[in-house]
Amino acid sequence: MANNGMSFDPDDFLRVVRDAGSRLRRSRRTVVIAIAVVVGLFTIGSAYYQVEPDEVALVTRFGRFVRTSTPGPHSKFPFGIEQVQKVPVQRQLKQEFGFRTVRADIQSAFRKDEKTAAESLMLTGDLNVATVEWIVQYKIADPYKYLFKLRDVEETFRLMAEASMRTVVGDHSVTELLTVGRESIAAKAKELLSNLCKLYDNGIAVQQLVLQDVDPPESVKPSFNAVNQAIQERERAINEAWAEYNQEIPRARGLAEQKIEAAEGYAVDRVNRAKGDGKRFTALEEQYRKAPDVTRARIYLETMQAVLPAAGKKLIFDEKAKGILPMFPLGPTGEVKP
Repeated sequence: MANNGMSFDPDDFLRVVRDAGSRLRRSRRTVVIAIAVVVGLFTIGSAYYQVEPDEVALVTRFGRFVRTSTPGPHSKFPFGIEQVQKVPVQRQLKQEFGFRTVRADIQSAFRKDEKTAAESLMLTGDLNVATVEWIVQYKIADPYKYLFKLRDVEETFRLMAEASMRTVVGDHSVTELLTVGRESIAAKAKELLSNLCKLYDNGIAVQQLVLQDVDPPESVKPSFNAVNQAIQERERAINEAWAEYNQEIPRARGLAEQKIEAAEGYAVDRVNRAKGDGKRFTALEEQYRKAPDVTRARIYLETMQAVLPAAGKKLIFDEKAKGILPMFPLGPTGEVKP
């Protein structure tokens, strides 16, 4: 039988069919092997997971918590039967309020927008308005409670921190907030936030709450700055006055005590000397009564011995001596002059 000048051979046709079937069987076997390899790799990949040193992993099976994995390599049921959620329990986390850090470096970059402005704008206890920026540093103390006790725990924690700060700021004046009450306000807000975390049982441990910038609104900032400067000047003057007080008062007290002690010592000396003089006079009187002439002569000689050295040089000679020119040492060095 001819077709366009070519003859049809049944044997050739059967051979072609057999070759095609053989190639199809070989390709099917290759596809099956490839599929098996892919499924095996996917099974191994979905069954293996690694927990970092600062993390723990919580494993759920069909949505139900079954176990906690410590740092290191682990395995689980593949194909989504078990799911792994890693929680950084050793890392200190931070929430920022009133600003956002864009780049943390030597010269950090921050971003402020309408959302951050709404967070930071607060009403104080004396009905003034202030913009308060702060950060909260915390750790995840209980990963199970952190993941399963609250829905959207991070956003809930932010709302709790903002509510705590607004409550404490509302109990203080703007002057305290801007000046001496910052540390007290931060400590009270941290305590209130910690109590809320315990109340909601969210597994978060608050470590530190730090006030950053606290400023009045832009429209009244110049007036507030003037008031703050006046307060600082007043504090400086008070400190200088106290410093001078602490310097002068102890000195005056020391001088007063010194004079008092000197007066008391002088009084004791005078009294003791008077008593001694009295006793000496009494003893002298008794001696005089026993031997008046001897005692009178002794008193005279003792008196002259005490008086004459203080009287300077004295020349004493016999008034009956006549015709004699005495020589006396009158020079400054004691030489004899006629």
